[in-house]
Amino acid sequence: MSSELVYLMGIRASYPKKLKKALRWPFHALKNYWRGGWWHKTLTVAVALFLLCLGTMYGIARWYIWSEGSRPATLGVSFIPDYASYLGVDPQKTMDALINDVHVREFRLTSYWSDIETSPGHYDFSQLDWEFKKADAAHAKVILVVGLRQPRWPECHAPDFYDTSRPENTWYPQLKAYMSAVVNRYKNEPSLQSWQVENEYFLKGFGNCTDMNRQRLVDETNMVRKLDPRHSIIIARSNNALGWPVGAPAPDTFSITVYRRVWDSALTHRYVEYPFPAWYYAFLAGWQKIFTGKDMIVGELQAEAWTPHGAPITTTSLAEQNKSLDARRLKDNIQFGRATGMKNIELWGAEYWYYRKEVLHDASLWNVAKQEFSEPR
Repeated sequence: MSSELVYLMGIRASYPKKLKKALRWPFHALKNYWRGGWWHKTLTVAVALFLLCLGTMYGIARWYIWSEGSRPATLGVSFIPDYASYLGVDPQKTMDALINDVHVREFRLTSYWSDIETSPGHYDFSQLDWEFKKADAAHAKVILVVGLRQPRWPECHAPDFYDTSRPENTWYPQLKAYMSAVVNRYKNEPSLQSWQVENEYFLKGFGNCTDMNRQRLVDETNMVRKLDPRHSIIIARSNNALGWPVGAPAPDTFSITVYRRVWDSALTHRYVEYPFPAWYYAFLAGWQKIFTGKDMIVGELQAEAWTPHGAPITTTSLAEQNKSLDARRLKDNIQFGRATGMKNIELWGAEYWYYRKEVLHDASLWNVAKQEFSEPR
């Protein structure tokens, strides 16, 4: 036998020993660390529990994504005529363009109390009527938000002649009367798919809202269900929080808001990116489904720029707007939303895309939206 062959056989024979030694090393290191002081043991247990929790969360996320895999995905938009007017674009032309050019076929619409009850006891439905007319003609689906708290600042949209900071008995009967009028008027619309009762009801850190009484939310949900038992009810939770909704009310579906890049006005005074991966939101949806049996949708996915210090977007330069949302980020955000496994995604900021195209002469976001809505899913 040649010396070269003997040498090679010796190397091969040493491999199993080296491999076993390498595999045993972490266990020996952990064992030696465990023999240290009490804080070594505490840290070891804490790290082990953290890894166990993280692995469980990831496992639930992967299960949820897999379980939803066969369902078709849909993209929709929130649309608020008041905001289009604020941006200086015609609301009806904006909705027409979203339907005919972008091919949006699902809208989350608002029914601001302050817009509808123009004087005590007098209701003006003209704005919502033309929105539903356009949606019906396009065979689109509508999620209609009702209640005191609805999307966009100041969040709570009471008429000036009702003071919601006063005791509930001075304004709540009027709120219920307006809500009943809305439900009864639109519950037979062909395009109506779901009601959303209030919006991020318990979110205390944002908006000019003073009344967050759980019983009121329960009462409103029961009232809408009684007036229209045929359509499902959505309740929106806020962004990122761990846990799952407990207690009443029990809607048919929950929704969650997902923002990724925002301006931090509290501490850093700069743009920050939330560190949560897409699978984190899949975990929230899966965890909730396991414990409540209720599914979740992305009711609001960031598709609009976030300005520094709350500055009006109409006075913020395009270059500054692009720091929080440009065409690449919009595309990434939509892909992020799809990666959560949730099959119904409502984009936030469709009026803004049209404003950028028509007023700022930048069609980059509009073109991304056209591409995303045209792709079969």
